[in-house]
Amino acid sequence: MTIMTVQPTNTGTSEAEASMEIASLRTRIDEIDATLIALWQERAAISQQVGKTRVASGGTRLVLSREREIMDRFRAELGPDGTQLALLILRAGRGPLGG
Repeated sequence: MTIMTVQPTNTGTSEAEASMEIASLRTRIDEIDATLIALWQERAAISQQVGKTRVASGGTRLVLSREREIMDRFRAELGPDGTQLALLILRAGRGPLGG
């Protein structure tokens, strides 16, 4: 996993102590972002393999009840934005619907 840190030139404050704290917090945010990206890519690859295995064994391209379960879990934990996030995650793994 590569962590790319962009050193901010503007923290939004001229106060030195606050600026240092903001820079430190941003470094942690960058680390979290790198982890999220790596997990996103891993999840998409695993999901694609699930789909390939299912289709190769004569199954359907996707299982709507499973997608609903995932969307419900994200919505329960994250609220309405969780549904949108789940849709993006599902699409990364299976590709767009209807196309």
